[in-house]
Amino acid sequence: MADITLVEAITQALAYEMRHDPDVVVLGEDVGKDGGVFRATVGLLDEFGPERVRDTPLAESMIAGLAVGMAAQGLKPVAEFQFMGFMYPGYDQIINHASRLRNRTRGRLTCPVVFRAPYGCGIHAPEHHSESTEAIFAHIPGLRVVIPSSPSRAYGLLLASIRDPDPVIFLEPSRLYRWSKQAVPDDGKALPLDVCFTLRVGTDITLVTWGAMVKETMAVAETLAKNGVSAEVIDVATIKPLDMETILASVEKTGRCVIIHEAARTCGVGADISAQIAERGLMFLHAPVQRVTGYDTIVPYARLEKFYLPSEKQILAAVNNVMEFA
Repeated sequence: MADITLVEAITQALAYEMRHDPDVVVLGEDVGKDGGVFRATVGLLDEFGPERVRDTPLAESMIAGLAVGMAAQGLKPVAEFQFMGFMYPGYDQIINHASRLRNRTRGRLTCPVVFRAPYGCGIHAPEHHSESTEAIFAHIPGLRVVIPSSPSRAYGLLLASIRDPDPVIFLEPSRLYRWSKQAVPDDGKALPLDVCFTLRVGTDITLVTWGAMVKETMAVAETLAKNGVSAEVIDVATIKPLDMETILASVEKTGRCVIIHEAARTCGVGADISAQIAERGLMFLHAPVQRVTGYDTIVPYARLEKFYLPSEKQILAAVNNVMEFA
């Protein structure tokens, strides 16, 4: 079994589910002949044909609306947007229709659709190609928001998302698409949604993160270990609904928490996690919760991109600040 990248794990999951469920269809801009802008759907057109792998016009509102209609009629569409910033024209269909279909029909219809998109900065792309606005979707009742951070989690979480009867926003960190490789068995085993993954067990401080920032956070945990600080690293993975039980259990053990995300600070998901820790776990804390985030600005162009992304140095500074409290 060869090691594969995160983007190859996406392809593998799509192919597995399409082989085993004839209702699964893929649609989006350039997903067929070209295999997608990041080649996440390469080979699917040849195996499954144009009836199940549909190239669409450059019309994101139409892609979202078509996917909702397909889902309402019994199909399981996986709709790809080329970048997260291109999803905005489809918000109307996603927020007003996909998220509400079960409620609107009092359970008569469901909306088993997955909206996939590369997201995040770090690949030297223009602004609309570098968005990290997952909090917008997380605020909408009826939507589940999933963000993998490794090849194995991408495979298992995408399988689970396709099999879910309700709409899933599946955001793939483009910075991690080809960053690392893992052996990922193509066995069709889904990973659970709505739970955090503890990537590293520790006793002194809890580091909470998701998406591409897992890379820097794990590196910081290694550095801390060399300095005698035991960090527990939690990958949130499903940011809506949040698995606060896992996070709170970790904070109860360590007494300290730093939350790391590349999205803008104001109204980011980290703010909600911090608020819930304050509401439900205040008595566990030995120090205030710290957040290390992107800035409240548009993601800058390539030359300034590294100054926008939270760095290992910034994460370490936040950890040191928290550890100073007795």
